[in-house]
Amino acid sequence: MLRYFTAGESHGEALVAFLSGLPAGLRVDQAFLDRELWRRQQGYGRGGRMKIERDTAHILSGVRHGMTIGSPISVLLENKDWKNWQEALPVAEGDPARHKRVASPRPGHADLAGALKYNFSEARYVLERASARESAARVAVGALAKTFLHELGIDVLSHVVSVGSVALQQEISWEQIQALHNQEEILLNCADKEAEQRMKNEVDTILKTGDSLGGVFEVVAHNVPPGLGTYAQWDERLDALLAGAVMSLQAVKAVEIGSGITAAASRGSTVHDEIGYSKGETVSGFTRTRNNAGGIEGGVSNGEEIRVRGYLKPISTLRRPLQSVDFSSRQPVSAAYERSDVCVVPAAGVAGEAMVALTLARCALDKFGGDSMEETLRNFQGYCQQLKNY
Repeated sequence: MLRYFTAGESHGEALVAFLSGLPAGLRVDQAFLDRELWRRQQGYGRGGRMKIERDTAHILSGVRHGMTIGSPISVLLENKDWKNWQEALPVAEGDPARHKRVASPRPGHADLAGALKYNFSEARYVLERASARESAARVAVGALAKTFLHELGIDVLSHVVSVGSVALQQEISWEQIQALHNQEEILLNCADKEAEQRMKNEVDTILKTGDSLGGVFEVVAHNVPPGLGTYAQWDERLDALLAGAVMSLQAVKAVEIGSGITAAASRGSTVHDEIGYSKGETVSGFTRTRNNAGGIEGGVSNGEEIRVRGYLKPISTLRRPLQSVDFSSRQPVSAAYERSDVCVVPAAGVAGEAMVALTLARCALDKFGGDSMEETLRNFQGYCQQLKNY
């Protein structure tokens, strides 16, 4: 079973990610891992932290001579900003006078709920772990999951559907999303350049007011075979696993599979994807006239592209803070301010790719198994032949 978790604080010495369950013999490309981390740091509206950090994945274990060896993989991401926080956040007791308190909780953040839960007198330790900085570690192990899926012919990418009130009005093809991924400069990762410019204008307007913006990103998994996930148990349904994975990302408040939101207000005859058959057109020969289901029916992938959207609330840290209460005095104050972004929708899309890739890799390994890539690919190819012979 593919398992992963992360550790580390936003201003601590490093983030660490652990991934176990990948078969031995998977070739790992360091440049690909670092580019995925670079993509997460891009996008118009990012804050000052992105000018400090230049993330690179330092693999500590589980990969030797450029190949996975079947044992757990650990990856370290150094926090360059640590040099400015060693006295404020020491591991040892340190000097309490140098501690940087978060004296008033920020509405929309984990500050107050976390302080109450863990009985902290202020929110510094809550902020440090709840921060979206943690998602960098997930992107690192997500890149390894993408590498595995690519060996099965499956690729996972994202694009931005909306920023604030500016939204795309048409579905974007896989080829358009691929073209976005190949760009060396990322503005807002929108495939429609006219819409992207309007999104930029929206960010500019909000920037002047000290506010923040949310939006919607879409993750697309291309060339996923039918049969991943199952309807047999509620907690093994692919759509449930994907929804939970994407919802776990910081600031995501809703997840949509396919056209789920508009489908709720539509008639069944306009929603459900009619089935046809054309031998050789797909691995199984079965085709669809559309993909409103987002590639999943009954908790199982159906052979169409998997499309998952994450709905991102505006960042909780505002340069023009909202009203709050001081932890100590309980008196009304403006919420604390930490260096922050204005818009993170493109970056959230990259983190969304990682979560979708990790979920699909887990389901693929559940189905095909294998302790080595040779064994996994043999099982996968046998299943594809079964689909062709169906």
